[in-house]
Order: sequence, then C-alpha cells, then structure tokens
Amino acid sequence: MRWIAPAEKDAATATLEKQLWAAADELRANSGLTSAQYGQPVLGLIFLRFADAKFAARRSELEKTASGRRGSRVDVPGSYHASGVIFLPPEARFGELLEYPEGGRGGKTLGQAIDDAMRAIERENPQLAGVLPKTYQAFNARLLKELLKTFSSIPVDLEGDSFGKIYEYFLAEFAMNEGQGGGEFYTPTSIVRLIVEILEPFKGRVLDPACGSGGMFVQSARFVAEHKKSGAGNGLAIHGVEKVDDTGRLCRLNLAVHGLEGDIRHGGEINSYYDDPHQALGKFDFVLANPPFNVNNVDKDRIRDAVGPGRRYPFGVPKPDNANYLWIQIFYSALNASGRAGFVMANSASDARGSELELRRQLIEAHAVDVMCAVGSNMFYTVTLPCTLWFLNCGKPKDRRDEVLFLDARNVYRQIDRAHREWTAGQIGFLANVVRLYRGEGVDLTFGGHEANEKLREVFGRKPKYADVPGLCKVATVKEIEAQGWSLNPGRYVGVTPGEEISDEDFKRQFEALNEEFETLTAEARALEKTIVNSAARILEGEA
Repeated sequence: MRWIAPAEKDAATATLEKQLWAAADELRANSGLTSAQYGQPVLGLIFLRFADAKFAARRSELEKTASGRRGSRVDVPGSYHASGVIFLPPEARFGELLEYPEGGRGGKTLGQAIDDAMRAIERENPQLAGVLPKTYQAFNARLLKELLKTFSSIPVDLEGDSFGKIYEYFLAEFAMNEGQGGGEFYTPTSIVRLIVEILEPFKGRVLDPACGSGGMFVQSARFVAEHKKSGAGNGLAIHGVEKVDDTGRLCRLNLAVHGLEGDIRHGGEINSYYDDPHQALGKFDFVLANPPFNVNNVDKDRIRDAVGPGRRYPFGVPKPDNANYLWIQIFYSALNASGRAGFVMANSASDARGSELELRRQLIEAHAVDVMCAVGSNMFYTVTLPCTLWFLNCGKPKDRRDEVLFLDARNVYRQIDRAHREWTAGQIGFLANVVRLYRGEGVDLTFGGHEANEKLREVFGRKPKYADVPGLCKVATVKEIEAQGWSLNPGRYVGVTPGEEISDEDFKRQFEALNEEFETLTAEARALEKTIVNSAARILEGEA
C-alpha cells in the first residue's frame, strides 16, 4: 500500500523549537565548535531553563502556604524533591546566570560560574550526580551569554511536555548533524512512537538494554500520560543500560527534563552482551530497543555460561560473527510470562540462513513472535537502509498463538527533505490500529485522530475489522512460515497491492534468496553425484 503524506509547509517552520535551534546553530557556526563539542553543553542549558521554571513555580506555591507556626520551607530541598522538582541553590538559578557579567565577576568567568552551578545542582539533587555537563569554561563568554539570552526566550509557563519536546528537537538536530555517530544515541521519534503504540506500555517494568539518550522511555511515559483520560495506569519502572558514558548521561538528563527517574547503568566496562546489571531474566513487562546492527567481535567465550534454556541466550550462539541474534535473545529472555518486546533490527536478520535460521526457528516455535513490520529507507538520520521492527509477545492468547502478523510500511511515509522521511501522527495511528484490529482490540485514536480514522475506514470498512490486505498486511501461520524457510521478511507474505509493480528492493531480496537456495541445491546435487559415482564404482569393482 502506498500512502505518501504531504510535506510540511514552510509556514510550519515557525515553531518555537525551530526558532531556538536556528538561533543556537547560528551561534555554533560562528564559534568554530563542532556539533559534538556543542551538543551536551547546550542541552544542559535547556535543562537548566526547564529546571528553573519548575523550581520557580514550586517556590511560589511554598511561599503562599508558609505559616508562622511551621516556618518557611522555601529553601528546604526536600520540599521540592517531594513534588518531583529539582532544587536550585541561588547561584544555579537561570536568572542569576543570565545577569552574570560577560566579563566575569571577582575573578570568576561566566564559564566557571555555569560549571559551578551545575556542580551545585548535582550536590543538592543526588539523582543527577555525574550527569550535568561541566565544560562551559571551554566556551567563549560572548557565546555563552548569547545562548543564555536565546533560551531565556522560552516561556516559563509552557504547558504539558513542551520543555521536553524542545529538548528532543535539539537531540534530533544534533544527531542529524553528527551523522553516523548520531545514530548511537538517537532513534527518530516516529519510529519510537510506533513501537510504543503497538506495545502499549501502560504500566510495569520497562527495559532498554541499549538505551542511548532514552527516547524509548520518554515516549512510553508520554503514551501513559495521553491515556490517563482513558483510565490507564501511570506506573512505569524504567531500567536502562548504555555502554557509552556520555550517552548514558544524556539519557538521565533527558529523563529529568521530562520529570522522570530511572535506573540507568552506563559507562565503565558495562556491556549488555556480557553484563546483566538489572538481573533481567524473565522480569520485565516491556523491552524496547534500537540496538547497533551487525556488531562483530563479540567474545563468545565470555557469554558461554549464559547460553542454554532458562538463560540469557536460550536458543544458542550464532556461528557468524554477528550479534543480531544475541540482541534478539537478550530482549526475549528478559520478558516475563506476559511480557512484550518491540525493537529495531537489520533486515538481514529476518532471512539470515545457517545457524541464525535455526535460532529464528526456535523463537518462532516458542510462539513469541507477534508482529513483523517492514520499514522503508531513509527513516533514520544516519543510514539510508531500510529495517524491520520486531514485536514479541510471551503472552499471546490461544487463538493467535500459532499466528504472526506481517505489516509492510515501506511505502507509508512523509518526505522531510531529500534524504529523510518520517511518519505523521495519522500514519502511526493507522499502522498501530491495524495491529489492534489483528489482536481483536478496539480502535484507539488517542494518537493519530481523524487522519488515522479516515484511513482505517477507507481500508477496512466503515466499522473496521481486520482482514488481510495485499501490499499492507497478512496473517501467516507457523506452518506457512516454515514453508517459507522460517523467513520473517514481511515482503514474502504481504505481496503487493493490485496494480503495483514489485520494487527493485523486493526483487533484489527475492533474487538473493533464490540464488542462495540455488547454490545450496547445487552443492547438495554435487555431493549426491559424488556418492552415486563412488557407489557405482564399488559395485562394478565387486562384479569384476
């Protein structure tokens, strides 16, 4: 199915986030700093503006309720922590730094003052220990002053998650500017949002073993907040692992900006292949992740004790030097009896042969695979290649236990610019509701609204009910999957919309699979030919 949404109009570029980014990026361009040098300190200032707004609002509440008998508690950190607000000592408040002289004061430069402010915040708020950037002395004082002025334009009375969305926008822009390196800490919001909409993490324990800057957690919490009006719970216990220390700090800062807390283990020697700091085996309700693809040089000797039934790698270790099926097993083994997982994976994992096929067969026969969604090219900032979203469900009901939904979203997108695509809210809502229809759930238009509803009615009827749609979705049984060589490639099942031609990408994938099968059969034929020749020779020798 092809659904290409109209591009955003130029008038839409006048959003607060884009205005702030344009101003901050112009300052960076004139500074000579790289995006990597600039990113975390700028995000730290956005965080400070957010923290100051929340602090000021809480302080005002405390001043109004102060009584002579109890005394004022406006300067007691616990009075803020109890309300989930970060306490700011006087020297760390945004207004104080905004008024700090560009030329310094008492021998202390503006950069030193901001560094000291970040240390003071960490001292008064232990959950932020080691998180905030402290490299402002490397910045020109004039640049820092202009940045403070730029972010002072953010209204302190923004409602809802507006500060968080500004922070996320800057994260996305820094990721795009950093190229390949940006993909190590940021997954595009529309990809994350579809994963969350399909998983529906209303409450429970959530794990991301490759958490980057924490986008999976933020979108999960946003999903819960948006569904409060529907009576959903709001208890998410966040757990993450991040190999890169700087990225782990970005994650914790991201959580703080969104008013969230979590147990994020990062830096040092920690590595999810070898380490399990959350003792995750069978304990999590939800696992969400975008792990690095096709990683090689994993030390398989170090994971030997974690291989086998009831362990982190229950199905075994792949023979190729490729960690994709290690990640898949890490996600699967962390789920409890009703747990769900949603993660991004390289397309090659869906059709991989040899030992990886055997691992995939075991996963399918465990009835854990629930939904497979093909994603088109250019959806990520750092790579142009398409990918696949995998969804596991350890608690599939009996009527769906033997089935897998294949969903093809490669031709559903909105073009952002020449090299990048995304999904609109309506497109995400539509795709997520295809899955809900398959599960027998009611349509949920909290995200996607009218646009999603109109498309559902167009494709599935006025009273939408699931049906296989060529080019979009197909439910296949385990027997049908076995007949396809245990492939989990949606293109093999969904087919194409009547009247549409097969894409070059599909043709290439099908041709590669057929060629691989041909080579295998040819090798088997040669082996049989040799056996026959040898047998015939022995018979003839015996007769002689």
